[in-house]
Amino acid sequence: MIPAQRRFFLQSAAALTLAGAGMPLAFAAGKIKPGERAALIVVDVQNCFVPGGTLPVAKGDEVVPVINRIATAFENVVVTQDWHTPGHASFASTHAGKKPFETTKLSYGQQVLWPDHCVRGTDDAALHKDLKLPQAQVILRKGFHEHVDSYSAFEEADRKTSTGLAGYLKQRGIKTVFVTGLATDFCVAWTALDAKRLGFETYVVEDACRAIDLNGSLEAAWKQMKAKGVKRIQSSDLDIA
Repeated sequence: MIPAQRRFFLQSAAALTLAGAGMPLAFAAGKIKPGERAALIVVDVQNCFVPGGTLPVAKGDEVVPVINRIATAFENVVVTQDWHTPGHASFASTHAGKKPFETTKLSYGQQVLWPDHCVRGTDDAALHKDLKLPQAQVILRKGFHEHVDSYSAFEEADRKTSTGLAGYLKQRGIKTVFVTGLATDFCVAWTALDAKRLGFETYVVEDACRAIDLNGSLEAAWKQMKAKGVKRIQSSDLDIA
């Protein structure tokens, strides 16, 4: 099953195409200084994805202090939440005889089946209690359509249904996005790839993310992102003074 999951990511990521380049940022003392046209996207830092949750990412809670620190440099912050219905199509328990991390075919293609997680309205789906983002203007909930999964903050897994985030950012004049959160090789990567395809200059802050890394999925994700022009940086590369 694990190889099938990796193939699913590779096939989906390979389907994305490169869009136009964004505007350059200001650099101060060799560091990147986010301006009013930059946005921080914090992906799925929820109880379900940290140790003790229903679908934990190893050391997922370690991203919280890093995100809190760099967020002070941003005027524009967007937070996403996985927000599934009970009995969601991506849950193994919804499909008779299926186990978590197996795959099945849905109307839009191959779907990895997950343990029940991030069910809307539950504590498991809540944002991590130590996340401090008082300036966040938007909390975008995704995966709430019962029959469609959603990894990217921009577009659901059917690759047809928009979340509306791209329009919101463009109307606000945002040119550049910095992606952080969980997990690097799934929702973070899909979000970054879509952001670049949609015309945003796109950075992934590596130490503000953690990965699942199943059978090489992390290396594959970084390879895909590099090929599409997504830039890989560390939090220390940002000017947060």
